[in-house]
Formats: sequence, structure tokens, C-alpha cells
Amino acid sequence: MSTGPLYNDQGGADTAVEAGQESTPTTSSAGAAFGLFSTDFKKNEDLKEMLESNKESLKLEAMKRVVGLIAKGKTASELFPAVVKNVASKNIELKKLVYVYLVRYAEEQQDLALLSISTFQRALKDPNQFIRASALRVLSSIRVPIIVPIMMLAIKEAASDMSPYVRKTSAHAIQKLYSLDPEQKEQLIEVIEKLLKDKSTLVAGSVVVAFEEVCPDRIDLIHKNYRKLCNLLVDVEEWGQVVIISMLTRYARTQFISPWKEGAAFDENSEKTFYDSDHEEKKDQTEAKPYIMDPDHRLLLRNTKPLLQSRNTAVVMSVAQLYWHLAPKQEVSIVTKSLVRLLRSHREVQYIVLQNIATMSIQRKGMFEPFMKSFYVRSTDATHIKTLKLEILTNLANEANISTILREFQTYVKSQDKAFAAATIQAIGRCATNISEVTDTCLNGLVLLLSNRDETVVAESVVVIKKLLQTQPTQHSEIIKHMAKIFDNITVPMARASILWLMGEYCEKVPKIAPDVLRKMAKSFTTEEDIVKLQIVNLAAKLYLTNSKQTKLLTQYILNLGKYDQNYDIRDRTRFIRQLIVPSEKSGALNKYARRILLAPKPAPVLESAFKDRDRYQLGTLSHSLNTKATGYQELPDWPSEAPDQSVRNVEVIEPVKEWAPLVGKVKQPKSDQKFYSDEEDEKEEGGSESSGSEDDSSSSSSSSGSSSEESGSESDEESSEASEKTSSDSGKSSSESEESSSESDSEQNKKNKTKKVAQKRSKPAAVNSDSDKNGNGPVADATSEESSSSSESDSEEDSDSDAPTVQKKKNDVKSKPKEGVKSKKEVSLLDLDDFSPAPVNNTPKSAFVSSSLLSDLEGLSLSNVSPTIQVNTPSFGPIKTHELLHHMTGKGLSAKYHFPRQPCLYQPSMVAVQVILTNSSDHSLEEIHIGSRNPANLNIHCFNTVERLEPGASVTVSMGIDFSDSTQAANFQLCTKEDQFNVSIQPAVGELLMPSTMTEQDFCKEQGKLLGMNETSKTITMATATTSRQAVNKQVLSVANIGVVSCGLDNIHRFAGRTVSSGALVLLSVEMKETSCGLLTINTEKSVMASMLLRDLTHALAQS
Repeated sequence: MSTGPLYNDQGGADTAVEAGQESTPTTSSAGAAFGLFSTDFKKNEDLKEMLESNKESLKLEAMKRVVGLIAKGKTASELFPAVVKNVASKNIELKKLVYVYLVRYAEEQQDLALLSISTFQRALKDPNQFIRASALRVLSSIRVPIIVPIMMLAIKEAASDMSPYVRKTSAHAIQKLYSLDPEQKEQLIEVIEKLLKDKSTLVAGSVVVAFEEVCPDRIDLIHKNYRKLCNLLVDVEEWGQVVIISMLTRYARTQFISPWKEGAAFDENSEKTFYDSDHEEKKDQTEAKPYIMDPDHRLLLRNTKPLLQSRNTAVVMSVAQLYWHLAPKQEVSIVTKSLVRLLRSHREVQYIVLQNIATMSIQRKGMFEPFMKSFYVRSTDATHIKTLKLEILTNLANEANISTILREFQTYVKSQDKAFAAATIQAIGRCATNISEVTDTCLNGLVLLLSNRDETVVAESVVVIKKLLQTQPTQHSEIIKHMAKIFDNITVPMARASILWLMGEYCEKVPKIAPDVLRKMAKSFTTEEDIVKLQIVNLAAKLYLTNSKQTKLLTQYILNLGKYDQNYDIRDRTRFIRQLIVPSEKSGALNKYARRILLAPKPAPVLESAFKDRDRYQLGTLSHSLNTKATGYQELPDWPSEAPDQSVRNVEVIEPVKEWAPLVGKVKQPKSDQKFYSDEEDEKEEGGSESSGSEDDSSSSSSSSGSSSEESGSESDEESSEASEKTSSDSGKSSSESEESSSESDSEQNKKNKTKKVAQKRSKPAAVNSDSDKNGNGPVADATSEESSSSSESDSEEDSDSDAPTVQKKKNDVKSKPKEGVKSKKEVSLLDLDDFSPAPVNNTPKSAFVSSSLLSDLEGLSLSNVSPTIQVNTPSFGPIKTHELLHHMTGKGLSAKYHFPRQPCLYQPSMVAVQVILTNSSDHSLEEIHIGSRNPANLNIHCFNTVERLEPGASVTVSMGIDFSDSTQAANFQLCTKEDQFNVSIQPAVGELLMPSTMTEQDFCKEQGKLLGMNETSKTITMATATTSRQAVNKQVLSVANIGVVSCGLDNIHRFAGRTVSSGALVLLSVEMKETSCGLLTINTEKSVMASMLLRDLTHALAQS
């Protein structure tokens, strides 16, 4: 029987219910009919008469009114006999409403329902599938043990019904029967086993729910149906998908071996092995066997991936938890984009998704770092959403992005939401603990907050400062003194208690202040909160032991006050302290150890995330959300040490995955015979492309249904390239047009990327995509492929004809090969020289690649993006320090040294210029010296032109440009000759990441005023006698950092200014000379980590004579 009538029937039922709800108010003649003292006798009599009349229309009207009463919560149980009589009616609409009523009251009126049981049994044979299903639903709602055999028989018959809707209802009835009589379990398992073999998508979800309820431990029932469930998954209704994914997650954890072990690391590095020689690759394979994923494991991951595009947030969350618990670590990141997409939903959805992201971000920061801006707090967010976003931002904090995050936190602290402001201060404390470079900066910022008007902010700052000071108390006695000064203005008990604890713990550091604080506390002891009183007693005891001369009487007075306090905790503490510190006959030997007990060194508290231990629960579960084990929670099993037998999942007819591709209109392109990858990788890719039909199809289908290109955009470069194939094939354009657009894109690409080299061989014109070209001048392909993918997916068929050349052109942009002749002409672009000051020609250092004619052309070039007060300038002092890049022993005769010339990089303004001296120390010529692969792969390096031949004993100087992204992380790459590759790295000093700026003293002070608080780092330093003159200070500072000198009217202050090369952030440095060779070194910049490192280097340089 087809499922067509089913939806009409359901629609009719819904309409009937709605009609009942709407008609009830209109038929009620007086509001008093539902009053407290009125009787419903006459009204119900009318309904009974209507139900017993011979007219179908009256019966139908009566049933609508009855269902309307039920919907409003009114009791209509006395109408049960009159309603039951109409079960045998031939009117389908009436029958539906009768069954709606019976499902509601069958459990309450069991005796009357039993009288009609024969009618229900007859209805099980009704030709209408909806009536059969409703009869079974009513029968299973009668909770009487006597009819268990009848129910069992009905469920078995319904499980073999022709209609999938009836079979679905029988699966629901299984759970009801099991709760009524658990002894029927074995027979019910037989029915479940039968229904699991059902190929209908309507039944799959319901039977898995029954399986989870009745026999979740019977994994053997799933073996034969595993592949079928995986293949049906994409077409099952949404809530069925959630249940099936949950069940398959547990199944996979028992049947497959962990993809996270030893071999997984080999898989993650597969991109790097691409660049290795064949010999090394074979050697690696013999040493360690790579992890080989079970095909069924891969099938599950492949078939759930398209569901990340689902409209239902529960489905997306289920797939995310499945990938988190089952996928290899390098594949988990594909769920990131979908989870971030869910943050646009309602706040209830946001809350659950953010909780799961918070757990994920602790273990895998890299997953969510690119989407950090999605977790910035909005003013419209609720407090619990803000707190979770704050938690995630704190988890994502690292040396590279801490400056940005701290700037965000500075704004959050000013929030009107007090709970959120307090949570922000705690987050700043966690950042200070986790990232040592910004500890001092955070402490300075928190001390500034102590003068805030808001008590909550001050109190939280005190508590966090207390925790931070415990990590390094010797360096911060000044902060403790400052806190003592503001103590009288603080009213929050927890903050007062924290300050008193600090005074007591480090009373020897502040010997003059602590006794005075105790004196004040003795006056106000009786009015303080209990938590403060306890700390006053502790402070008195510690001062009695360290400074008894001044505090003996005070301590006795406080102990006497505490002895008669109303709180028994304080009375007990007072008695204990008195016996411990005051020697007497009763105290015995304990008195000797009082100092060791009270003044023992305490371990510093560990500021941890509240989500640190939540990963013990399965993601997306109620237990994970509550952080406690909920009723019915099933632990996720551990991976087996050895893979169980996979043949148990084999069935007589195995349905390949590719049969499902035509469901969503996938068109596959035949593969080219040419091979670009090795055989092993080609097979791997072939398998991946065969099986990823559902991935790409889901993307395109979701796009056509109206979702945005960002949501349904390409998940990978392969997907986007396949989308481009599809667009170009649909367009129907001739090959000549394609060649013409290719030549156009070649010329455009030559203008944009001056020194770009691309591999000569390509197997597929549109399917092979690299993240960047061989010389690595920026990740171009990723953005282009994503753009082309989204355009090819979202355009209509009529538009695709006209848009095809554009898309093809974009794709060819990535693949264009600039020729050597063009490259040499286009090495310098005037657009790239925006940041250079119009310096005179004779002062500019000449370079190997700048001609005199070009310099004359550049004379007087106006600057568009540099303000007139702050300009980039060449340094007045530039010491050249040469570093070894490659030793001639390691390089088989090739040696390399490098230095930073401190000149603007002509290739790209955000790059640091590096000059490399290559020397041939061998007795034979070296050929084709060039730069190979780099690590990380997206590292932006402008490579030098290939040195075709270097004779023995000869040297050559070549220029490079490297974008370090304002980080001192080493740039790792391969220096290659024709025969060998050598791994080398260039480690920049923090001072080389800057470029000098010229500004007036007035502008310097103005800019410095904008960079205070957490953007200011300062330290008092001891300077060598020889470096106290202005000339000596300038020399030492410029030897460390590439910054410009700012002219200053005062003799004892030296000022310097510069900008970071990559981001252009301002860096202001001042040295204020004090008496006895001391100086205050202050650095103001948004880049807190760079400031800490620069401070360290300058302290060392200025201390040297």
C-alpha cells in the first residue's frame, strides 16, 4: 500500500483537531456554563444526543467539540460510552477523531475500553492504513495485563503489514508493551529483529528507538543491518536520524579500533610526506605501518557528513558528537563550520552548542581559532550565553591572539551585567596563568580595576589578584601595599577576606602595614561578616608568631571577641588558635609546631576551565549539559584493543554506496588516465571521491533549497573543484572559449603574483587544487575554489550558461603558470610600495633587484595610507648580525648564512626582508638551488629565483621575503639542490619584526595615552655605567630593535617609535633615566606578547657595558 493517503489522513486529523478548538468557543452560549457552580449535565446531554443521532454531520460536529474540550484541558471522560459506539462508523473523518479521543482516555477508562476490544481487533483489518495504525495505538494504550497476549499478536501482525506507517506504529507499540510486561522481552526482540530488516525509511528510526529501549546491549542484531542503516540515514526523518546516529556511535566504539593511535599521526602528516623523496617514503612505510580504517567505519563517517547541512540542530549536533568520538583527529575539524552556523539560532540552541564547543576547544584549540570572532559577545546576548562565549575565548587564547582577546576583555569589564563583568575578570586571571608572557600585563590591568566604582568588579579583581600573587609573591609587594590602602573602601566580604589572607600570608613582606590593618580590623570585628572574621583571626595568629612585640595585645583582644561570637565556627577557630599559639600547660607539644602549621608554604591555586572534566560524558547528552550523570545515561564504550571480525556485517546482497548517488542528482566525471599522485594516494583519493557523493550532493541540495553559500559552501577543495566541473560541463561552452579564458587568467595571474611557480604536470584540469602555489605566495586556491563552488551551486540553470566562462576563468587563475620572462619584468609593483617614505635616492640602500631607473621613477611618490605625522623611515643605525642557516657539513658542501638587512621588503609590505648568502664549499658544482616545501604549509614566503649553477668556492647573495605574522615562531622550509633536500629554519628576533616610524614628541605622547592599561608593559632596570649617555642608549636599543628615534626635549628621557611589519600595530618605547644608573623602561603596544619579549631583550642589552 502506498504511503500517499497517509499524509492526507494525518492532515485531516490535524484539521479536525484545529476545527474542534476553533468551534468550541463559538458554540458555548454562556461563559457561566464552565463556571464553578454550573453543571455540565445539560451540555454533555446535548453532546450525547448528537453522538447517538443518525446524522453523520451531527456526530462529526460533536466529536470536534469533544476534541476541543480535551485540547483545553477539560474532562470529557463521561462521554466515553457514547464515543466508543462510533468506532465502527464508516466515515473516515469521524473515525479518526474517535481514535484521538480513545488514545487519550483508554488508560483511564480501562474497563469500558475492554468492552470495545473486539471493535479494535476488527479495525486492525481495516483497509485504511491510518485506521489500522490508530487501532493499534489505542490497543497499546490500554494498560491492562490481561490483554498482553492480544497486544503481542496485534504487534506481530502489524510488523508484517504492507503499510510502512502501520509497521512504524508497531515499533512504537513495542515500547509500551515492554513497559507493561517486561517478561515479553524475548518475543519483542524477535519483532525488533524483523523490523530492523525493513528497508523503509519511515520504519528505521522508530525501530531503533524500540531497540534502544528494549535491548540496547544486543549489538548482534545490528551487525547485518549496519550498512543498510548507514545508507538509509540520509533519508530517514530527522528525529529518527538523531536516534540512529546515537546508536551507531556506540556500535562503532565496540566494533572498530581507535583511529587515534600510532598510525593516526602518520595519516595527519600525509601532506608532508608528499614532498619527500620516493626513497624516504618507502623507508617510512617499512618502519611503521599506517592505520588502515575499516571500510564500514569510513562508510559511517561518509554517510553522516551530509547531515551537517541539516536544518534540524539536533541532527547537526549528533553528527558533530559522532565525528568527535569516532573520526580521526585530522577529520574532526569538518564539523566546526556547521557548529558555528548553529550559533545563529535561538538562545536555547546556542546554550547547548556553546557548551559542547567549550568542551571541544579545551582539547583542540585549532578547530575553532579561525572562527574566533563568532564567539565575541554581543550586547543582546543573555548572561549565560555571554559566560559560555567568554569560556571559549579563554580556551582559545594563545600567544598569537592574546592581544586581541585582552582588548575584547577590556570592553567586557565595563559591561552593565555584573555577573558577566566578574566572569571576565576571572577569565583574565586564567589567561595570565596560562600564558606567562602576559602575566605582568594582566596584573597591571587588574590593579587598575581596583579603583573602579563598581564593587563587584573590585571584589572579583581582588580575588583574582590574590590567586595570581600566590604564583610569584616576591615580585609584587607593591601591589599588596596598594590593596591595603584601598581596603577601607571595599565592602564585599569575599574581597575583604582575600586581602586579609594576603596580608597574613605575606606579612613578612609588609611588616609595617600588616599590624596597622589588624588594628583597624579589631575595631570593626563585631560588624564584619563571618568569612571576614575568620580571616581576621588567622591574620592575628600569623602576626603574633612573626611580630608578637607589636601585635600581642591586639591578638588577645581579637581572640577574646571571637570567643563569645554568635557563630560556632568562629568560636571553635578562636579556641583552636589560642591553644595553638599561646603557650600554656594544656597546649603541650603542639605549640612548637605553630609556625610550621600556620605559615606553611601553600601551593598556588590552579585556575582551570569549568569544562575540563566534562569530556567524560558523551557530547550532546543531558549528562554533559548538567555535568552529572542523568538517569538512563549510557557510558560510551572504550575502543577494542583488537578489531572484531568484520565479516559479521556481510549480507547476501551488499548495496554499494554509489547506488544512492542518483537520489540527489550527482553527475560523476570520468577519471583521467594520467596520474598526478602516487598509486597508493590515487587509490585513496578514488575511494574518497566515489564515496563522497552524498557529501557534495548534500551541499548542492541545501544550497538550492535556499540556504546561504556560507552554510552550504564547499567543505574541501575537492568538493569545490567538482562543483566547478559540474558548472563547466553544464554550460555547454566550446573548448576554444575555455582556452581563451585560460590565457586571460594567465596574464592576470602574472600581474598579481610576480614570482609564482606551479607544478608542470596536472592530471585533471579542474579537480586538482593546491592550497598555494609551489613558491607559496599566499593561500590563493582556497578562497577562489570556495567562491567558484558557491557560485556554481547557487546559480540557476539559465544563469549557468552565461556564468560558466567566469567560473572557468576563476579556476584557471589558480592553475596559471607564469613564465620566467614575464616574472623578471614584473618583480616590482608600484602598488606594493605604498608604505615607503619618499626618501632621497642617494640615501636609499641599493639592492640587487632595484634598478636606478626605477628609483628615479619612485622619487617623490606620494603616500596614500600613511598619516603625515607617523611615517615609516629607514633606521639611523642598523647593525648586521649574521646567523647560520645551513652548515657545509650538513649541506653536503652547500653552506648558507642569513641576516636581516632592515630594509623594506619590495615583494609584499607585510613581509620581513631576509638576505641569504649561499656558498659552495664542495669540489663540484651545485645545480638548481631553490626552496622546497615549508612548514606550516600555509607559511607565506617569497622565494628567491632558482640558482641554476654554483661553481666550487663561489658565493651568491639572494633575497627572500617572509611573513612572520608578528610572531617569533621559526619559518621552517627545505633548501633544495638537484639531488638533496635540507630542512632549515629562520628564527627572527622580536626586534626584526618591526619597522621604524618617525613622529613628533607631541604625537608620541598622544599615541602613548591611547595605549595604557593592559597595552603598557614597564620594568625598572639597572643599566651599565657606559650606557647612560643618549648616544649609548640609542645604540643599544637600535641594536635590539628596528625602530626609529623620536626627538625629545628632556635629557633624561629617550623615546623610540616603530610599527610591526605584518599588522602595522604601533610600538612605542621610552627609557626614563633615574639616579644611580637605574632606568624605567616602558613599552606601549597592543601586541602584549611582543612587548614582553622586547622588554626582556632590551633589559639584557642595556645592562651590558
